[in-house]
Amino acid sequence: MTEPDTAGPAAPIRHRHPRLTVRGCILSVIASVGVLILVFAAVLARELTRTVDLSDHLRGVVQPAQLEAHRLQNAILNQEIGARGYIQSADPQFLEPYERGRAAEHDASVTLRTLIVGAGERATQLLADLDAVEAAVEQWRLRYTLPLMETVEPGAPRAADPDVVEAGRVSFTELNDLFDVQNRHLDEARASAVAGLEEGRAVRDAVFTAMIVAFVLSAVGVAVLVQVLVVRPLTRLRDETRDVAAGDFDRRIGRTGPSDVRALARDVDAMRERLARELARSTDDRRRLESQAVELRRSNAELEQFAYVASHDLQEPLRKVASFCRLLEKRYSDELDERGLRYIDFAVDGAQRMQTLINDLLAFSRVGRSGSARTVVDLGTVLDRAVNNLSALIDDAGARIERPTSLPGVVGDATLLVMLWQNLIGNAVKFADPARTPVVRIECERSTDGRMWQLSVTDNGIGIAPEFTEKVFVIFQRLHPREDYDGTGIGLALCRKIVEVHGGGIGIDTDVVEGTRIRFTLPTETGPSEAIGSAAEGASA
Repeated sequence: MTEPDTAGPAAPIRHRHPRLTVRGCILSVIASVGVLILVFAAVLARELTRTVDLSDHLRGVVQPAQLEAHRLQNAILNQEIGARGYIQSADPQFLEPYERGRAAEHDASVTLRTLIVGAGERATQLLADLDAVEAAVEQWRLRYTLPLMETVEPGAPRAADPDVVEAGRVSFTELNDLFDVQNRHLDEARASAVAGLEEGRAVRDAVFTAMIVAFVLSAVGVAVLVQVLVVRPLTRLRDETRDVAAGDFDRRIGRTGPSDVRALARDVDAMRERLARELARSTDDRRRLESQAVELRRSNAELEQFAYVASHDLQEPLRKVASFCRLLEKRYSDELDERGLRYIDFAVDGAQRMQTLINDLLAFSRVGRSGSARTVVDLGTVLDRAVNNLSALIDDAGARIERPTSLPGVVGDATLLVMLWQNLIGNAVKFADPARTPVVRIECERSTDGRMWQLSVTDNGIGIAPEFTEKVFVIFQRLHPREDYDGTGIGLALCRKIVEVHGGGIGIDTDVVEGTRIRFTLPTETGPSEAIGSAAEGASA
């Protein structure tokens, strides 16, 4: 991947938004939408309040005022009918609707005045209309109703004065004109309130529509913003990362998009560079390992050749030395003094110890290199073989072997496990305390996690000081002179190597006061044999 391919598309974004992050983009969009919501909410709340006020004004002021105006007009009309009937018939019964009209007039007038006071900007005009109506009613009453009613004698009807009747008619006509004006003004107030409600509803609908449009545009804007600033850079980063994962470690990771996406790309590219370096280093190491493996195979072949020479060519001269020394002793024993015979014994003993040392070294070198196949081995069976091989030593020492009735099975090399038991039991008998009958106790249990067998070989011998618990597992390390205890110093080193080859560990338990307890572990048998598994469970129990 060339440099222009990785850096070209990212330059405009990096230049315009040097510090813009994905989180910043989202917060900016959320803030913008929040401001729009607040603005629309404020406008909507104002229009809703205005609409409620107009609705309350219409229902609570204008419409009740119109109703009271009609009541007032009906009350005046009832007075006019009652007064005219009384004047014409002189019947007192007509005074009842007149008096009811007077009371209704008073109630309607008071109620209408109270309503008009809350009519807002039209209150002055409506109050003026009411004052004019009340003044005209009073004038009609003074000029027509009262003068005629005072001249009527109950039960004696007579013709009214034409001039008074005409004056009453003119006053009532003027009163009707004032009622028309009042009704017209109330209708105008009602129409204004209705128009305000319609306008408020129109504004409310417009605000709702604008909010929906704004939300749709915001959603589209967010989608476009996320696509441009987030999705595209991340998609490109994903594709480039997949190329690197596919093995193209020389492909550079482009750094485009917001600052945090660029930071992520920078970290991924740094990881790619490190992986490339580590891959190159591992390639060089693999080449060196291959070269060393070739050298190691050659060295192993030479070691195998050396082992062959040691097991045949080196031991043959030693056998000849020992044989001819014995022939010398047999043929010339009469001619040799005590010193000469002792020298021959030294030579024979040295040759035999050399043979033993060579055999032990060969056995030690072959552990883990034998190439024998691993099989399920019954530890009880290999223990029997080891005890049988040591039967002469055990009988001579009068030792007692205490062991479980059954031992589990493990996956391993039977020959090596026989050598392990033989060395551990042989050492326990060899380093016995002269004052006690040798007792060797073998124990076995499963570990708490169930993955290992924990075995131990405990004796009542001379023991090992705590400071030498590690030294005894080092090859050729001896704690006692050769004159006191024979051996080559390889036995416990061989045991450690056998146990480690089988995936376990070995050590000396320093908590034992008398004698020595050597603990070692072997992995539990995981093979398909049901018999071995049952035996292992029985031994664990």
